[in-house]
Amino acid sequence: MTREEVIPPKSLPPCLQTSTVLTLPLLASSMARPSDLFAVYVAFPVVFLLAFLPGTFADLDAPSSLLQPYDFLYYKGVRAYFWGEWAKAAEILERSIATKEALVEQRRLCHEECVSAGRHARQHLDSEEGSLWDLWALDWIQKKAECLRFCMGRSVSPVGQLPVSTDIDYEFSSRNPYNFLQVIYFQMEKLQKAAAAAQTYFVANPNHLEMRNNIEKYRRMEGVTDEAFQDRETESEKHWVLYDAALQHEALSEWAQAAEAWRACVNQTLRHIEECRVQCVVASQRLPEDRGVDSMDGVFEKAAALSLSLLSCQQWCVTQVATRPGRISSQDDFLPTQLEHMHLAQFKAGDIRGAVQTLRSLLLFYPSDKDSADNLQLYVETLGGNKESQPPQEISRYVRRSLQEKKLLYFSMENLNFTFIDPDLWTPEDVVPESLRETWKADKEKMNEKMKEDEQQEEVDDSGFYAGGVVPQVGVTITMDDQLLNGTNRVVLDGVMTDRECDSMLKLAAAVASAGDGYRGRRSPHTPHETLEGLTLLRAWKLAQDGVVNETDAKLLHELAERARILLHSYFRSPSGLFVAFTHLVCRSAIAGDQEGRLDLSHPVHVDNCLLEPDTKQCWKEPPAFIHRDLSAILYLNDNFVGGELFFTNRDAKTVTATVKPTCGRLVGFSSGPINPHGVTAVTKGRRCALALWFTKEKLYRDMEREEVETAWAADGQAVTTTDEKEEPKNTRNQAPAKTASRGRGRVTAGKDEL
Repeated sequence: MTREEVIPPKSLPPCLQTSTVLTLPLLASSMARPSDLFAVYVAFPVVFLLAFLPGTFADLDAPSSLLQPYDFLYYKGVRAYFWGEWAKAAEILERSIATKEALVEQRRLCHEECVSAGRHARQHLDSEEGSLWDLWALDWIQKKAECLRFCMGRSVSPVGQLPVSTDIDYEFSSRNPYNFLQVIYFQMEKLQKAAAAAQTYFVANPNHLEMRNNIEKYRRMEGVTDEAFQDRETESEKHWVLYDAALQHEALSEWAQAAEAWRACVNQTLRHIEECRVQCVVASQRLPEDRGVDSMDGVFEKAAALSLSLLSCQQWCVTQVATRPGRISSQDDFLPTQLEHMHLAQFKAGDIRGAVQTLRSLLLFYPSDKDSADNLQLYVETLGGNKESQPPQEISRYVRRSLQEKKLLYFSMENLNFTFIDPDLWTPEDVVPESLRETWKADKEKMNEKMKEDEQQEEVDDSGFYAGGVVPQVGVTITMDDQLLNGTNRVVLDGVMTDRECDSMLKLAAAVASAGDGYRGRRSPHTPHETLEGLTLLRAWKLAQDGVVNETDAKLLHELAERARILLHSYFRSPSGLFVAFTHLVCRSAIAGDQEGRLDLSHPVHVDNCLLEPDTKQCWKEPPAFIHRDLSAILYLNDNFVGGELFFTNRDAKTVTATVKPTCGRLVGFSSGPINPHGVTAVTKGRRCALALWFTKEKLYRDMEREEVETAWAADGQAVTTTDEKEEPKNTRNQAPAKTASRGRGRVTAGKDEL
């Protein structure tokens, strides 16, 4: 085991910026030879050095039925990790994770058990006056406190009930225990568990370069299956799973399924908010001295400060639930946004009664919203909606309680010097005291200005491409540029192929293209109204070797990708090298008799190298997006079909900025990032074929299957056009591949995501 000092990755959080990085040997796909080692990295803050000091923590190995403090377990596990005691480290770190989960669950159970505590005293509050009222209120609080203390004491040790430090909070929220576990399990040769730990950490740290590389290496290891790459923390993310599923149903125009998914998402979101609020109540709280409490304050002032701190914690739960793992900011208006989606899905599915109920729920948040009010009137007067329909009790209760809490918190801001940041955009003006309204309005205006600035930033492309270079092929013309395409780094070139070449590729596709190629055999991956067939270069070469297809056609498939690379590299004036990342000949065919009333797309709006969230207009550069792609292209082969047009949009995935009609020999090129969301309109008749191409500036991510074919042809003495090997990227960003047993570089096989 070796250690080396390195500069921490820029993606690490501030508290880890002075970290040491431990480089450990991790075997490649073959575990047999020392020469097959490559590095796996794990970062740790200097505070963990305390774990080396003997006697720093109490001995927690003694058997006990009570939950121990999970922060001490974590420190002990880290100490065992650094001493190379892998089995002990794994056991203790897993205990720390399980203990934290058990503590959260025990708080929830105790909260339920103590709901009725002090009920007798509460019954007197409405009838008693003066000091007796105060005594009955105190009686109720004491009964509640006694119940919670007894309940927690049965399962949690006294020290285990104490609040943990902000450092530990950060370590667990950033999932750092899994950072250690992925290395530990590898050392123990438990590769499935190592992969799961790596994936769990990466979900919350999508910019962690070393972990991304580790995951790719785990994927190439023998014995590691796709099922291993599971997020172990998915229980706390069920609402995000439902959210993404609902969006997917919408993209496929599956409105009934979308409505059900949105309903489940709303319910799950409310459930997570309630669970968060319970933790605020039961977890140990420090007296909030930074919120206006002075040591000279009396009992009532201090009691008010603690109560207000509790309300502030509970108000902030919506922000916590609306923040995806790995995200810095939350999604604004999380619940109202879900209700808007659910209303639209219910309307399109013909569920007018459900749409009326959802609109009434939405109007609780925004009672003066004209569009919602007009839609409600339309449903009731024209479409037979039930005007007596009321919003679900859960939504009504959530809004009423939240508004009452806001009134108390704003009152405390005005009169008790309490600090409160309102997490909601829907808070009505009349909740805010008059003395604070001007400041409140100014803050809201600043937020609106920031949102406008964010929208304007959409127009900035940091890809490093600059459209407007020369076109180095005779006969190729620029048909549309950035101006005509209403965007940045977009181009349409005509004359890239001859009619004969288009015919050759069409015949090749018709002869051997495989149904569902690129989507694990799914014939209709994007829409049930079309089938998809594809052919890769490697498969075309193998078929040529078997005599199934003409080798000339396989070479043409190879040459067309190189032709497009040269044209686009020149036009977009890339200062670095440009390498083919993937080539895919793909055809979409309309299913006859299944096109009537069709409203969906052949391919929903997406971005090629990041995950687009139209609601927030954010695009997250993390898997499963193909984050290494820098430039995208489509080379069309025919136009004898209906539909199938490429279109570009803004980040809202709704505002169409340009449309391109396919025709033989037309090449469309554009940068792969968030500046260029795009989709494909429905193919309602015929068969649309094109060559889908992606390019990368990182040599590491070049298409290794393509090089395999080129090597085979070269061994046979056949000349092929290849990318100039001298074209190296100028900035590798520390992504040099580790050595493997078979090659001097890591093997990367591209995925498919057709255009």
